[in-house]
Amino acid sequence: MDRTAQLTSRARTTGHPFVYEADVTTHAQRALHVRAAEVLEGNWTGTSTVPSRGLYPHQWSWDSAFIAIGLRHLSPLRAQTELETLLSAQWGDGRIPHIVFNPSVPLDAYFPSPDFWRSSTAGRAAGAPRTVQTSGIVQPPVHALAVWLVHQADPGLSRSRGFLARAYPALAAWHRYLLHRRDLGGGGLASVVHPWEQGMDNSPCWDAPLSRVTPAPARSFRRADLDHGAAEDRPTDLDYGRYVRLATDYRDAGYRDGLGGGYGAGPGGGYGAGTGGFAVEDPSFNALLIASEHALARIARELGATGTARHARAERLTAALVERLWDPAEGMFFCRDVVEGALIPERSVSGLVPLLLPTLPRDIAATLVRTARGPHFEVGGAARLVPSYDLLGEAFDPHRYWRGPAWFNTGWLVERGLRQHGERAHADALRTALLETADATEFAEYVDPCTGEACGALGFGWTAALTLDLLHQQPFGDSDITNAFDRYDVDGMSDMSQMSDTKDKGGERA
Repeated sequence: MDRTAQLTSRARTTGHPFVYEADVTTHAQRALHVRAAEVLEGNWTGTSTVPSRGLYPHQWSWDSAFIAIGLRHLSPLRAQTELETLLSAQWGDGRIPHIVFNPSVPLDAYFPSPDFWRSSTAGRAAGAPRTVQTSGIVQPPVHALAVWLVHQADPGLSRSRGFLARAYPALAAWHRYLLHRRDLGGGGLASVVHPWEQGMDNSPCWDAPLSRVTPAPARSFRRADLDHGAAEDRPTDLDYGRYVRLATDYRDAGYRDGLGGGYGAGPGGGYGAGTGGFAVEDPSFNALLIASEHALARIARELGATGTARHARAERLTAALVERLWDPAEGMFFCRDVVEGALIPERSVSGLVPLLLPTLPRDIAATLVRTARGPHFEVGGAARLVPSYDLLGEAFDPHRYWRGPAWFNTGWLVERGLRQHGERAHADALRTALLETADATEFAEYVDPCTGEACGALGFGWTAALTLDLLHQQPFGDSDITNAFDRYDVDGMSDMSQMSDTKDKGGERA
């Protein structure tokens, strides 16, 4: 029995909170630690963790990465298993699918189900696995960061199991897919081809690109999510119809990317005549790719390479992020509509996530902090947590999914970003608010950013996991994410003449 099971079983049978020597100091923190561990134990399937038993009964890609980050404090072995299970479903072209389906779950428990995606047949040319059913789209690439943090939790166990040596080739292939197959705008950044890929499904950032998509007929699908959540908290039927249309067209094109693949540039520069032309460069998605490139450099060093090429690539991506998505007049990173070739002027939490990056120019980082604390987000003011969308925006809704509510994973990313750039007081205040809200809402999926009212599912996987991570992080100090970026090496990469894709041994070239 690993630490997670020991923790929860002993807590239930003895009622004693001191079952595991957690790095917490008060009775309330210890009690919160036990309850968070119980959520993760309840959502564990034996090989991975579901976000929610009812609403999300399969394995989700970026959920598992965040969950592993929390699980490492309870059981490094279980955290490694979480990530290994996900990586075992990787496609031959390098993509990590956004859902890995549990074959024991009935088809009608979740939509779109495996028979919609038809991964093993429609995705055959792209190398979809034959022994497991998955979706055909992806989610944000936070995985290399998660792998490195999990390794750090117990380096001896990781080395004895060959955890990094087995994960590295899969992660390198994943990044190669994004950097080469998904650079649809030609500017070096990865594009998402479906709102679900970015993870913030119904963000107002997608309203304009989605308006080009003809929705699938309502009668052609049944929404299982409404069986578990209030309709007013979920995306609308119109949104869902457009999601289904995009996914259907991508599937019917064999999940091909790039020229001639349904999402690449066609004659005259158009994108995907049959897809509605959804292709967007998103700041959060690319910031997480950059963070994971830095983490992959640390993994390469652990395996005997220098990591220089990956740090260099992360630097170039950071420069591309600023060049293509930063709006100095508005003090925000915005999404770029690749089809229209223009920024989408909607403020969302995605535009704050680049704070996570270690070499973001200081003036931009300082401006982002002011934006986060200003009238559009009010972090630390009217909004204790980080709203997912502009409080002053016309589309703001404090309860409807990603159109205003605060989510714990994006709050965690902003908290880490504030700490990364020396904003410790603001980071400590956000950390406290995240922990208090998770406690008060029974680890809700998302909450009203101002009142803290729970929305969506309770006992949500990444909320519990990131609560554990925040409990174990030292307040008033640096986070271990700072160490994951290896600041010493990164600071030494400021001279572009030092950057080369070919100097590293060990196959680091992407």
